[in-house]
Amino acid sequence: MAVTLPRGFRMGAVRAGIKPSGKPDLALLASGLPALWAYAATQNRAAAPSVHRGRRLYAEGRPLRAVVVNAGNANCATGERGFRDDERLAELAAFRLGLSPEEVLTASTGVIGVPLPVEKVEKALPQLELGPFADPFAEAILTTDLAVKVAEREVEGARLVGVAKGSGMIHPNMATMLAFLVTDARVPQEVLRERWKGIVDRTFNQVTVDGDTSTNDLAVVLANGAYGEVPLEPFFAALEEVARELARKIARDGEGATKLMTVRVYGAATEEEARRAARAVAASPLWKSALYGNDPNWGRILAALGNSGARFDPFRVEIRLQGIPLYRGGALPFDREKASQAMRAEEVVVEADLKEGPFQAEAWGCDLTEGYVRINALYTT
Repeated sequence: MAVTLPRGFRMGAVRAGIKPSGKPDLALLASGLPALWAYAATQNRAAAPSVHRGRRLYAEGRPLRAVVVNAGNANCATGERGFRDDERLAELAAFRLGLSPEEVLTASTGVIGVPLPVEKVEKALPQLELGPFADPFAEAILTTDLAVKVAEREVEGARLVGVAKGSGMIHPNMATMLAFLVTDARVPQEVLRERWKGIVDRTFNQVTVDGDTSTNDLAVVLANGAYGEVPLEPFFAALEEVARELARKIARDGEGATKLMTVRVYGAATEEEARRAARAVAASPLWKSALYGNDPNWGRILAALGNSGARFDPFRVEIRLQGIPLYRGGALPFDREKASQAMRAEEVVVEADLKEGPFQAEAWGCDLTEGYVRINALYTT
């Protein structure tokens, strides 16, 4: 079922010939009104030109009117040409929409170190048709993803729609992830920017697939105000719900994955320690391998918690798997075969209570399979 965009937004996509598969690979998002925005991007020091440009635009604080995305080519580590090509990408999208290039955010995802075929973009953009649905855009931004990732909510008549991509090279701060959220609610920019950072920390920065942080990631929310004002607390709750749903979909679609892993940590001394502990379990290659093999090896969970930097006394901590108590200051008797059968579900939930304080957090990941190795062994060959 097609997902309708909020008022004033349009999206579209076209085949430019950037992806070897020939699938749609050039996507455009446009707003009929200037949109206030909040932005977060990768902290990888080898960040792509699109990230550098996005940071500059963000610091300048002017509204956006459009986002152009190419998939199949990261336009990263291509020297000065990469920066020129990224500017040209913005110029071409701006010309297509009758805007200034400074009103257009760029994003790229795909293979690193290969020059962006700007001539293909120049030829394809005039053929790109914009419409009121998110689905063409959401499909075009995918790379190794197997599933389109879209989420939506309503807040007293205003709409929120988010689309994302991400499957591999996924790790906090951020991941091989692009996320675009749009709303017709009117939200003060300073409040949007202040609240967005916390939402990203609790959602997109709690996703890990393989421990690698990409060079091109970003998460952006645009608010064009076409609907009008709404109560801010319900709005931000809905915004976080959309981001959380997209984050979970990214983890479930991890390269080669057979199941989603949700890690819930309770009783931490601080929120940051709760997030850190949850991420450590979700990122552990040893536990991810056990998850794939349906092996309830709680020792690997405890070891990951202990390596996270979060404070706890191992003689007090509790660990549950699919609701089954496995450890409470020491090993508990449990039916290993029953626990293994419970791990065959599409989503496996790990819970740990650190008994140190009132804070809690979630993280999301997936199992580690032969499929992940195959995909990444052949990525450029």
